[in-house]
Amino acid sequence: MLEIVRPEPPVFQTFDEERLHRKQRLAAAFRLFSRFGFNEGIAGHITARDPERTDCFWVNPYGMHFSHVRVSDLILVNHEGEVVEGTRPVNTAAFVIHSQVHGARPDVVAAAHAHSLHGKAWSSLGRLLDPITQDACAFYNDHGFFDDYTGVVLDLDDGRRLAQALGGQKAVILKNHGLLTVGHTVDEAAWWFIAMERNCQAQFLAESVGKPFLIDPDVAKMTESQIGTPIAGWHSFQPLFERIAREEPDLFE
Repeated sequence: MLEIVRPEPPVFQTFDEERLHRKQRLAAAFRLFSRFGFNEGIAGHITARDPERTDCFWVNPYGMHFSHVRVSDLILVNHEGEVVEGTRPVNTAAFVIHSQVHGARPDVVAAAHAHSLHGKAWSSLGRLLDPITQDACAFYNDHGFFDDYTGVVLDLDDGRRLAQALGGQKAVILKNHGLLTVGHTVDEAAWWFIAMERNCQAQFLAESVGKPFLIDPDVAKMTESQIGTPIAGWHSFQPLFERIAREEPDLFE
């Protein structure tokens, strides 16, 4: 069999190099989320754990449009909700959700949450996604449901229960709210969110005209092992990163 050598996530020699890389990917993810229409007023946030100060994460400032986020705009927040680097405030819901997710999942580098159209619509149905397409199999037996909407997430206990619903999975559907995804890289977390939103849309389209055929469970499980891995998520993000980096280079400022 022909062996194909594929690129791998970079390895860094210093914390400074890794920090800059994560922040660049984070700024790029916000620009892409804007391109995909995931903006909804002040809602939505993506975070990246700091490689050195692992109890802190980088996040978008409160009230800044995703399309405007640059590397220099990102703020560093600790798990007490204090902004330790940056001059703008943090979104309270971003702190409550992401501090608890990062605290519960030391393996996670990044988490993404936004009020995307199809994700929030799907979240109102109280259902997990079905394995109706190859792409949907990336989430087969690897996403949960947080069945407890109590308003805007402003209480740390709500954040803890949300993290429990996520468990060790790559994604969770938040009832009457939207989607949240995580990854071992910023690239992976951002890609899973984009993919999950598209899969919500695909299932809506399929069910609008009939009853979709489900992929056999054994085949769905096997397919998840092919396209649902951390490295698969990282690979899928690279073409998007290259495009946004070329078209909007100011994100690196």
